[in-house]
This record gives sequence, C-alpha cells and structure tokens, in this order.
Amino acid sequence: MNRQQKVLARVKKDGRGLEIGASFSPFAPKREGYQTHVIDHLAKEDLIEKYRAHDMPVQNVEAVDFVWRGESYAELTGNKKYYDWVIASHLIEHTPDLIGFINSCQEVLKDDGVLSLVVPDARYCFDCLRPLSGISKIIDAHLQENKTHTVGTIAEFSLNAVKKDSALAWDEMSVSEGETTFVHSSEDSKTMIGKARGGEYVDSHCWCFTPTSFRLLIHDLNSLGFIELKEVEFFPTEGCEFFITLAKNGGDTDLDRMAYLKKIREESWFDVDLGDVIRQRVADKVRAVTFRLRSSLKYRLSFLKKGR
Repeated sequence: MNRQQKVLARVKKDGRGLEIGASFSPFAPKREGYQTHVIDHLAKEDLIEKYRAHDMPVQNVEAVDFVWRGESYAELTGNKKYYDWVIASHLIEHTPDLIGFINSCQEVLKDDGVLSLVVPDARYCFDCLRPLSGISKIIDAHLQENKTHTVGTIAEFSLNAVKKDSALAWDEMSVSEGETTFVHSSEDSKTMIGKARGGEYVDSHCWCFTPTSFRLLIHDLNSLGFIELKEVEFFPTEGCEFFITLAKNGGDTDLDRMAYLKKIREESWFDVDLGDVIRQRVADKVRAVTFRLRSSLKYRLSFLKKGR
C-alpha cells in the first residue's frame, strides 16, 4: 500500500470529510471527487505564495474553506457530528494541546467517523536526539489549555533538533549515514526563545513519538477518560512516518501495557550499536572492580602500617 492508500484505508470516498493542513499535498483532493472541506492557517493564495518560495508543487494547493485562527473546529466550520472522516498529516506533533486537538476533531465527526493521522517517527527525523513525549506533559498541557508552545518547549526543540548533512528526515536504512549536526545555532535558539517569551507563536514539534509510544499514549488517554477515540487501524513506519486511524468504535482496550513499555525501550535503542554497548559495559565493570581492589588494597596496607 502507498501513503495515500494507508491514510484513506478507513475513509469513505462518498462521505463528507475534513482535511486539516493539507497545504500542497492533500490526500483527499476535491479534484479527485472527494467531498472535502479544507482547513489551513492561510488562504489558498497565501499558501501558494508561501510554498512557491520553497519550490514546492503549489499546483496541488486546494481551495481553503476555513482559515483557522485558534478556535475549535466545530466553531470554525459551524458543524458538529457532521463529517465522516478527518485527515491530519504531520500535524498532531505541532499541537500545543494534543488532547484538545483530538477532542476538537471528534466534535465534528459523526459517531462512526474516523480520524486518520500521519505521524513522524522521532527516530527518523530531526527529533531523533530529543526525549520521547510522556503522558504527564500532554495531560498538563491540556489542563492548562495551552494555545501556544511553552518557552521550555521552544528551548528544548531549538537546542536539540538535528539534521543529517542537509536532510531533516530519513529512513531506517539511512540512520548511520551523513554527519549529524544541529539545525539551529545558539543565536537562533535565543531568538526563538525570546519570541516565545514575548507571547509570539513559534512553530515547532511539541511532541516526539515512536509508533509504540504513540499507540500506548492513545490507549492510556482513552482509558483515563481524556479522549473517546481509540485505535482502529495502524500501519508501521515507512520512511520517516507511521499511520494510525482513530474512531469511537476502536478495538479492544485490553492492551498489554508492560509489553508496550518494553517495546518503547527497544525502539529507543534503534541507533545503538550492540557491540559498543557490550564493550562499554565490560569497561565499566573492569573500572568498578579495579576501583574496589585498589580501595581494598589501600585499606589493608594502612591497617598493616598501624599494626607495626
């Protein structure tokens, strides 16, 4: 299956849909017969001007039905329980309030509607040296009703985002290739932090996930009552992204959390050379044993000297 087929796996082509942030690469374009409403942060003409400067295929930019200014999607569109599907690609990681985003999508979905997400795998993009996002900060961000990224988020993102040569994303086969360098300079970070401290919205990846960490997060948020949507479809990482579809009538919630936590630990070791780890642990053991032997020898010698 290609990217589009994975995203559209649970999408009804004859249904009404909402695509958020499609910009120059919509998955359900109107020109192909989809009944799609498009939400974006700029009108079509402004998107074309923005992305033409980056040499992107602006001919694919669709008419924008709703320009988002921070309101809920129900307020923006004037619709509740109206859409059969919502598509959001490489968007959820940008949201200051992840829980609020999911619930805002659910508000405009019919009871049997689906939310189809494309999520970057932190292992294979500029987030690869950043810590994975835990449920504590995600819940706190929701309860604090965050509308912009916190200063701490901007600091952590700007200081730790990296690239391989000039690439900001890669695949599993390219992990060991290219020179890893920081995306932003110290001055860049200071500028971004200054803007955030002044209340300005600074775009960044607020959240970092591996496939299993995201799946466990969705399970736990549902189990705790923060969201009603559950996983109904999942496609593992291909390239730098994975695909997941959520719905109210999702699958069994009896998930093996221990197995998932262990899997997350395994995923976090994706770029670690096992031989290097073994050699390092052996070296640490040798140093520890040597230290104890030296300490013991010093004690015995001092004891013998006192005995004289």
